[in-house]
Amino acid sequence: MLSHMVYFTLKDSSDSAQQTMVDACQKFLKPHDGITFFAVGKHAPEFDRPVNQKFHIALHVVFDTKESHDVYQVSENHLAFIAQGKENWEQVQVFDAYVD
Repeated sequence: MLSHMVYFTLKDSSDSAQQTMVDACQKFLKPHDGITFFAVGKHAPEFDRPVNQKFHIALHVVFDTKESHDVYQVSENHLAFIAQGKENWEQVQVFDAYVD
């Protein structure tokens, strides 16, 4: 399995902007073949420790295969998600790893 973890820092970090981002992830990114796990949510401030990175939205998607991930990356929904949201993204960090 391939774990695709994405952490977004937003230019507009208001509650409404964060909820818009979560909703967009659910709408555009969740309905893809090959996804075995999908989760998206806002940063949990109660875990603010020196080792925690600063971000607003965490997206975790696990694919059954690398090929499923590769199809997702160029899908219409994924490209629409990027086009709709990128203007509010200050930083995007992506971590891909093979997991069991």
